[in-house]
Amino acid sequence: MTEYIRMGKRGTIVVPADLRRRYGLDEGEMLAMEVCPEGLLLKPVRALEVEVYTPERSAEFILNSAVDAAEYDAALEEVRSMGIDPDTIPHQPRPASK
Repeated sequence: MTEYIRMGKRGTIVVPADLRRRYGLDEGEMLAMEVCPEGLLLKPVRALEVEVYTPERSAEFILNSAVDAAEYDAALEEVRSMGIDPDTIPHQPRPASK
């Protein structure tokens, strides 16, 4: 299917309404433009929000990632080295090694 559009001021283009609906595009959506042998290719882009972990959330991951007593002991030390008391972090404790 070929759609013909006209470029406006400052290089703006209008994506036809039926294509916007088909691809779920709303005002302000991001599109990627690639140069290819046939010309320019526009593709929808979905940006995902990135979670920035607090030190406490990182400590929770570290503690919950331990699979045995030795790893749990190492995790406890790593969390303490971060200046965090492991007892204040919600996690599934593992038995400490002797």
